[in-house]
Amino acid sequence: MKFTETQLQKFAAPLSAAEDQKCQVAIGMVSDSLKSLGFSDNGKSITKMINETYAYMLEMSNTATNRNVKIFIKGSYANNTNVRTDSDVDIAIVEEDVFLVEYRAGATDENYGIRIAQPRTMSFKDEVQRCLVDKFKSDVQRMNKSIKVHGNNHRKDADAVPCKRLRNYLHEYANNPNDYIGGIVITADDTTRIVNYPEQHIAHGYRKDIETKLIYKPMVRIVKSLRNIMKENKYSSADNVSSFGVESLLWNVIKEAYLLPSSTFGSKLKTIVDYLFYNNNSDFDNYKEANGIKPLFESVQKKIAYRQFIVDLRQFYEHGA
Repeated sequence: MKFTETQLQKFAAPLSAAEDQKCQVAIGMVSDSLKSLGFSDNGKSITKMINETYAYMLEMSNTATNRNVKIFIKGSYANNTNVRTDSDVDIAIVEEDVFLVEYRAGATDENYGIRIAQPRTMSFKDEVQRCLVDKFKSDVQRMNKSIKVHGNNHRKDADAVPCKRLRNYLHEYANNPNDYIGGIVITADDTTRIVNYPEQHIAHGYRKDIETKLIYKPMVRIVKSLRNIMKENKYSSADNVSSFGVESLLWNVIKEAYLLPSSTFGSKLKTIVDYLFYNNNSDFDNYKEANGIKPLFESVQKKIAYRQFIVDLRQFYEHGA
């Protein structure tokens, strides 16, 4: 299918500045609801974790119970890689005082002076749901991994994701309790446990965009848009690659492929897709998620699925006049 340079420019463009305000509103509505649990922002305002992103955040605490939470926008909105079909804002609500750990082989809680927390009578997700229902009534819907707050004329649909902090000590051998990689753990209602590193995702995406002279994120938006059109045209491979997977694929492309002296999005896209198509060696096998921590392919089947998507994308896309 042929795509003109004008079409690619449209795909590459970020969403309007109004989305920036909507992300701040999303953080504000969650933080306001948590005040009924005794949390306070202590006079702090909503800030960005990193400039040139929509990665807004706010830290809150409950001094009476020594509880701390960090609320922040994550996912494609935070990274400014969302496309027109991305309607929901993802909001992480991270319990900081109760955390889960990952240790190297042989290490234990005792090595790091960490104590097992006493279980609470109500789960954190239940607490957050109660707060959101109190504020937004029937607009709240509990999902497997999140709590959805349906939007209206003043706010976007939002997926609030209650989670615990992860302390990853797998790299640490000096028993230093402060030397950890901070992730999050989402425990779904079906008991599935998901480990993510959204803060690193935001930081790595920002650095990649800078080192590619602000080409990386527009290219992500283009390929995400093409993937959506491929899905409409019944390409099964497009269904087997997530939006985050597209972002991660392009994050692994070397910066030199983005910096070749080509003047159009069409020529840049061809160079990047060709790089992915021909890079069928150990480098591809070792691709990471855009957070730089987790492997992109946790199975041979997933690697095959991503390889097929690259093949189909290369065949599907043609640059028109």
